[in-house]
Amino acid sequence: MSADVVDLIMQDHREVERLFDELKDNPEKRKGLVPVLTTLLSAHSRAEESAVYPVAAAEADEADDVAHSQEEHVEADQLLAKLAATDPDSADFEKVLQNLVDAVTHHVEEEETKVLPGMRANLSQERLLELGEDFAASRKEHLGDQPDDITRDELLQQARNADVSGVSSLGKEELKKKLQQEAGE
Repeated sequence: MSADVVDLIMQDHREVERLFDELKDNPEKRKGLVPVLTTLLSAHSRAEESAVYPVAAAEADEADDVAHSQEEHVEADQLLAKLAATDPDSADFEKVLQNLVDAVTHHVEEEETKVLPGMRANLSQERLLELGEDFAASRKEHLGDQPDDITRDELLQQARNADVSGVSSLGKEELKKKLQQEAGE
């Protein structure tokens, strides 16, 4: 039986919250859990960006919220990369983790109060189920990815989602910097 995209996204959100709790409460598990968290969040983000956000913007009248959510994904990617590069036994780990938790918690709250209800209200159940299949397939394709594994095409999709124009001629690193600048504004 298929699940609709909103349910799948919210399931991932609950799993990320569980992983955050594990990382905070069990320092001895951090070395093993950080790659689990980074791959889940990376796969979740890429799946939303490719399968969900374009539809939410075009068909569910959520373009402004999608652009904001996309900017938050760029920020989360930066924070994830920083967490992955931080020694779990170091004094800095708690602070880096808390910054990520704060950013992702804020993003989840906004997504669950704005974008997802808008999709439920404006898309048919059939469309939500179809998007669920697309989201699940994309997420599966990206499992194992880390934030730095993003491709130029995926960065261009992020730019479209965030309504950033004039970037089609940029190389991958230039594009990444431009998206980070836009997210920081």
